[in-house]
Amino acid sequence: MKVLCIGDVVGSVGCNYLLKTLPLFKREKKIDFVIANGENSSDGNGLTPASAKQLFDSGVNVITSGNHAFRRRESYDYYDECPELIRPANYPDSTTPGRGYTVVDMLRYKVCVINMLGTMFLEPLDCPFAKIDRILKETENCKIRILDFHAEATAEKRAMGFYLDGSVSAVFGTHTHVQTADAAILPNGTGYITDVGMTGTIDSVLGVKKELAISKFKDKMPVRFDLADGECRMDCVLFEINEKTGKTILAERYSV
Repeated sequence: MKVLCIGDVVGSVGCNYLLKTLPLFKREKKIDFVIANGENSSDGNGLTPASAKQLFDSGVNVITSGNHAFRRRESYDYYDECPELIRPANYPDSTTPGRGYTVVDMLRYKVCVINMLGTMFLEPLDCPFAKIDRILKETENCKIRILDFHAEATAEKRAMGFYLDGSVSAVFGTHTHVQTADAAILPNGTGYITDVGMTGTIDSVLGVKKELAISKFKDKMPVRFDLADGECRMDCVLFEINEKTGKTILAERYSV
């Protein structure tokens, strides 16, 4: 099977571009399953039911999130109601809405998608390494398992990739919005990329108007970020996975 993992979709600009671009790309590459990180899909950060609907309408099967998962209060009930929308699994189950992983039945096989948040330079949540161990035990009957590791530090992402090598089908990193040049198959058959990138405006700073980002860094004063306009790009990685073994046999990165 072919699984496409799409980098952080930024605002209505990114959602609109995905709606225009993804259906054709899916047909061209004969893609079976799509995962997209949507934690920035609403203008001004976070995710709303409306922005999630745009991603699903584009052909996304599962939406993952990250440290901005709960930025928009109107999404809280939707996390509980929609099993195809997940938040990082190492948020506390007792106090946060939603779930940290989901299993999608594709008839011939099941796909487990897991979301996790790194703890280096981000929130001090449960240890992602310990949490993933518990999830792997709960989902051991699912052959195909894919992790979106939403993390700041490249070392933490690389460590997670090697930690899970052979235990999951693929690990793709999100959060930094810049695609890394290390898409690969690890020694024991796990597909990997440190960061898949971003879906949004190219001439920007992570999707934001560049002059606003410069002002924030230079003047050290609060700035209200607005989305940049212009030509867009969809950063993604395509993993081809053997359905019988759960191992990745091809890992290719794209900027569309």
